[in-house]
Amino acid sequence: MSNEPCQRFSPFIKLTPSRYGQMFYPIHDRYVGGSFRDYGEFSEGEVAIFKHFVHPGAIVLDIGANIGAHTVPLAQLTGSEGMVVAFEPQPMLHQILCANLAVNNIPNARTYAMALGDSQGTCMIPILDYAAPNNFGGVGMDMVTDGEPVPLGKLDDFGLDHVDFIKLDVEGFESKVLTGGAVTIDRCRPVMYVENDREEKSAELIQQLFGLGYRLWWHTPPLFNPNNFKGNPNNIFPGIASANMLAMHRDKPLETDLKPIKAATDWWL
Repeated sequence: MSNEPCQRFSPFIKLTPSRYGQMFYPIHDRYVGGSFRDYGEFSEGEVAIFKHFVHPGAIVLDIGANIGAHTVPLAQLTGSEGMVVAFEPQPMLHQILCANLAVNNIPNARTYAMALGDSQGTCMIPILDYAAPNNFGGVGMDMVTDGEPVPLGKLDDFGLDHVDFIKLDVEGFESKVLTGGAVTIDRCRPVMYVENDREEKSAELIQQLFGLGYRLWWHTPPLFNPNNFKGNPNNIFPGIASANMLAMHRDKPLETDLKPIKAATDWWL
């Protein structure tokens, strides 16, 4: 029997106090990780929008949940009568997501270690070195040709008969997720918050949402929040903002000061 010690690995996650509880974060991640390290939150301007539309008892889908930066507050907003269903295909990020739900005593969330798209099968996720600096949440699955396979499915296959709100942030894969969830979206007509930061894919995505019966508005909050949880005045994200669309079905009224999207060729800049 060997007395050699087990291998020890270099730390790549830390736990920090945050606006919505304790959060594990990857210490080498440039955006989500860096934001929790310095500010104890991530893209709080997006959460401010969620608070307008997510209420106790709501059923929410967090598609592209990453480490749960928004899954945790969404679950807190829905309360014990609601539910968040979170999808994250990167195995390590999914593990951190689950840890963050557990450490914050979140009982009303279910997670799936899988990607959503317009077909069933598998897709490839790159094998990343989490001990090296990277933007771990910036992986676009339609660009990956080598890595490890993860399950791929369609939202419609879940047979959901009620959804109130969808947060969709899947790095350029948004159009395929909408295609695979078109029946569910038509049936439930949820409010949606959809990332749209790739200009070459923007027109197709906007036109697709128009075709699903939605009105759209740009929402582009800066990553830096001067009123951040840790009270840190240093902006490590100068000039960087998230590019998202608020989508409301045309049969639902909405008064907002956000910039409307009137044509598929509209762009936020």
